[in-house]
Amino acid sequence: MTEIKLFSGTNSQYLSETIADHYGYPLGSLQVKKFSDGEMQPIIEESVRGAYVFFIQSTFGQAENLLELLLLIDAAKRASAGYITAVIPYFGYARQDRKDKPRVPISAKLVAKLLESAGADRIMTMDLHADQIQGFFDVPVDHLQSPAIYIPFLKTRDLSNVIFASPDVGGVKRARTYAKYFQKDLVICDKERRIANEVAAITVIGEVDGADVILIDDIIDTAGTLCKAAEALINKGAKSVRAMCTHPVLSGNAYSNIENSQLTELVVTDTIPLKQKSDKITVLNSGKLFARAIRNTHEYRSIAALFVEK
Repeated sequence: MTEIKLFSGTNSQYLSETIADHYGYPLGSLQVKKFSDGEMQPIIEESVRGAYVFFIQSTFGQAENLLELLLLIDAAKRASAGYITAVIPYFGYARQDRKDKPRVPISAKLVAKLLESAGADRIMTMDLHADQIQGFFDVPVDHLQSPAIYIPFLKTRDLSNVIFASPDVGGVKRARTYAKYFQKDLVICDKERRIANEVAAITVIGEVDGADVILIDDIIDTAGTLCKAAEALINKGAKSVRAMCTHPVLSGNAYSNIENSQLTELVVTDTIPLKQKSDKITVLNSGKLFARAIRNTHEYRSIAALFVEK
């Protein structure tokens, strides 16, 4: 079988080490040198000729993470790597997946083309903001799904009084996955947003009186939507409100919003590192899921069983 090489980008080292531990194979050696003006020069410090190479890097925050990933892919391609997979647990710019107003970019499409142009033969990611982003690529995309992480976690909790909820109309399909799996009711929070990152009003569609509600979402940024949704649910009669969000972007006043909200608990994965700790935030590891997906890909086995825990 073709030799495998696992490498980590600078800001995803914490997750890459977990993936490598679960896979049972050490991370490869590389360094990222910087010129005095901040220009990056990644250097792969071992041979990748003919190897099956995986670069692990979430593209959160500044564009530097994305640029580093592109440079690493280019370096491996020029070093005659046999097959290059970009493992991007959090795919940044995914929220810009369509032209929803005049004179704006479709940034998710641009990032897809940049990755392909750099030399990526395959993309592996989890919980894209919109499933159709897979169509922006002309290379295979392994789109893992967080229910494989969250469902085993929920099975350890008392769900006898639970109702699942979507914080907006666009996330109904995501929340319905859990409601259907656990045979629970589903409610929807219909939000009105007048400007980006600010929700004007939320209307709860469905009955939540006396229920323990679990909100399901893919990204939590400023936490404004979730906190207002939690408040609306409590006002509607919910006994408690928890939230599960895959990617903890948590920018701006997110942490203070969460601490001062009606949320009892926020459960996230480690696709993005937390900037600070909070007693309300529980972090679940995604390393095992990615390690299994990497192994199945390398061994030419199906990863369909990893999409949703059965």
